[in-house]
This record gives sequence, C-alpha cells and structure tokens, in this order.
Amino acid sequence: MTPLRQANQLRKTPFLLETIKKLVHRGATTNLAKIFTKSRPSDIAQALQQLKEHERLTAFLVLESTDLEHAAETLSELPTPVGIELLSTMEPPRIARLLQELPTDDATHLAAHLPTELSEQVLELMQVEASVDVREQLEYAENTAGRIMTPEVFALREDVTVSEATAVIQKRSEEFETVLYLYVVDEHNHLVGVISLRQLLTNPPSTPLRKIMSPDVIRVRTDTDQEEVAQLVASYNLLAIPVVTDENKLVGLITVDDVIDVLREEATEDIYALAGLTIDERISTPAIDSVKRRLPWLYINLLTAILAASVVHLFENTIGKVVALATLMPIVAGMGGNAGTQTLTVIVRSLALGELTWENARWALFKETLVGLANGAANGAAIAIVAGLYFGNAMLGCVLGVAMIINMFVAAVAGTLIPLTLKRLRWDPAVSSGVFVTTCTDVFGFLSFLGLATLLIRYLE
Repeated sequence: MTPLRQANQLRKTPFLLETIKKLVHRGATTNLAKIFTKSRPSDIAQALQQLKEHERLTAFLVLESTDLEHAAETLSELPTPVGIELLSTMEPPRIARLLQELPTDDATHLAAHLPTELSEQVLELMQVEASVDVREQLEYAENTAGRIMTPEVFALREDVTVSEATAVIQKRSEEFETVLYLYVVDEHNHLVGVISLRQLLTNPPSTPLRKIMSPDVIRVRTDTDQEEVAQLVASYNLLAIPVVTDENKLVGLITVDDVIDVLREEATEDIYALAGLTIDERISTPAIDSVKRRLPWLYINLLTAILAASVVHLFENTIGKVVALATLMPIVAGMGGNAGTQTLTVIVRSLALGELTWENARWALFKETLVGLANGAANGAAIAIVAGLYFGNAMLGCVLGVAMIINMFVAAVAGTLIPLTLKRLRWDPAVSSGVFVTTCTDVFGFLSFLGLATLLIRYLE
C-alpha cells in the first residue's frame, strides 16, 4: 500500500465508521446500503472491526442483503475471529450463500473455523461443486500449503505454442483468481516448468512452451507448513508459488496475498502468545470472556512469582540486617527481565523466519551471551556507582553490580536456550518461553544479589 493510499484510508475509516454507527442507530438501512455500495470492501472491513457486536451484525446483514458479492469480499478482509463471530450468528443458508461467493481457499478457511455442526450444515447447503472443493481442501492438515492454496491454477501442456497459450489465457482468465505465472505440465499433470507473462509476450507465437520455460520451479508440497511457504515466497520475491503432491502433480497455487495473510496471522499469534493471550481476543470481546481467557495464564505466572518469592524468603535474615537490599533487589530482577525479553524477541523471530535452527544455535548462544555480559558490565558499573554513592557503601554497589552482570548473563542464556529447546520439542516457543525466561531472571536475580550480600554481610552492615 502506498503512503498516499494509506493516508487516504486512515482518513476514510473514521468517517465511514461514524457514518455506519449513526445509520445503524437510526435504522436507516437504505442509506446504509448506499454507503456500502460506494465503499471498498477493505474500508468496510476496517470500520466493521471497530463496531460493537450487535452494530457489526446489523450493518453486515444490510450489506449482505444489498450486494452478496460485496459482502463476501468484505468478509474475506475481516480478521478470522471477527468473521467467524459474524457468521456464527447467521442462519446456515445465508452463510452458505456467502461462502459460495468466495474463492475456495477463503471458503475453506472460514468453514474450518466454524463450529463443526454448523460447518457441516453449511457445506450441505452449498452448491455441490463448491461444497466438494471445500471438503477436498479440508482433508489437508491445518496450517499447511494444501489448506491455504487455491486449487484453481492455470497450467498448460509443454507442447502448446505461445500463441495458443495467449489465446487460452484471454478466453479463460475469469475462471482463475489470478494469473501471475504460466505453469507447464506434462501429459500426467506433473509440474515441469514455469513461464513469466513477460516471456510469453516477447517470444515468437509459434514457439512451444517447452523451449522457453524454466524447468527450475520453486514449489512446495501439500503438507509443507504455511510458515515455510511464506519464507520461500519472501526469500525468492515470488508473486505465487505452486503446490504439488508427493508425485509432483500440480494441485494448487498460493499467491502473495495469501502469504501476507499467513505472516499477519503468525505474527499476531506470536505477539498474543508472548503475552499469554489467545488470538481470538479483541477489544470488543466481553469482559467476562477476556477474564476466562487470561486467568489461566495469570495463574501460571502467579506460581512462578511464588517461586521467586520463596528465594527471597531464604534471605530474610540478610535483608533484616541490611534494609537497603530490599530497595535494590527489584532492580536486578527487573533489568534481567528486560534483557531476557530482548533476547527472547530476537530468538523467537529468528526461529519463525527460519534463520535460526538447532544446528547453528551455538553461534547464536555465543553472540547473545557476549551481548548479555557486555550490557551487564555496562549497567552493572553504572548502578554500582549510583548505589555506592547513594547509600555510602562501595561494597553494596559492587554486590549490586556483580549481581547485575550475573543476571544479564542468565537472561541471555535462558532467552536463547529456552525457545530453542521448546522448538526442538515441537512446542510453540512464543507461547511458553516468556514465563520460563522471566522465572529464570527473577530467581537468579534474587539468588545472586542476596547470595552475594549474605557472603559479604560483614562489609555491608
């Protein structure tokens, strides 16, 4: 999106949002329908997301009854949780009509997220051809190339000429969601090559496709993880990537807009997971539902906090003798937590992008440990001077500084090894890493600071 278009959209959305709100409250459905007719699906989707649940449903039903195709396009622009929330309040026949208007991959995505019983009812009500396509795609595992691909892919035999290929494209272009590349297959539908549209237009009409195609086709299998698909598209700057079976038969296509959706969804999941939230929670989610979703994770954090508090309890006598320790110990734990979060963010991102694996983890650990020690030394020296001058005790400052170095070292090691280990165990590192890293920095922060203070207590009193 260009900066100018983005700026225009930012100006449009608040105006459109307020207009929809006013018309919904007045019950002015005719005027609301006219507004929708003049608005882009993406702009409508942006506005609908910010409405309350009952307002959103009322507005969407007006759109659906006015222009079914426009409503389907708007539905595909909505975040999945919002779209499913809308559909779940509608009657199955209306849902079926909407899904029929969508490309197969979008319809499959929504059908997969509907409640099982409702999804089955909707598939029964859809037109046979559309229903069969969706059911076939649902057979592929979730979050794989097969699940997110578009089965309508444009391909021609290798013995077809340039002129014949051009004529076919012109005749059948409306059958396909997009034609970005021309894929070439053999008589058994095995993928054997790819041709750009530029190549097609710049070669003599009588040239067979086999002579101008590139046999080195970047492809993915139906069981390839969607994150790996996104990485390939980004790495090779592709507009689309073909999907093949184990036998190399061409069965689908994943376009760059699908990849953008995957990246956005994965990024949102990771951000929510790091905070202990589920991706389906929105600002409009009822308070009671938010409490139910967040409370289990907060209980886990509470248990880890008790563990850190138990470490402090071990040193009650030391704290009783030097009260200043109680003032300073949150600094060690807090700085360690911040350092751990920095390392964790870099590592989780690198794992998500495929830049970091267990094989090259040694270098990452060495680098992050070096960074942790350097930052610990710099911050430790600074806080040692400040604390020593403030409390008039140089040894207290030294204890605090050394504890800072130790805890930032621990933060670097934990922030690197914990997500790597979880990834190795096939657990999502974004979901569980944060609480483990925070626990490590809290426990070792208190243990190092109060432990050193206990050893050197005669110099601190």
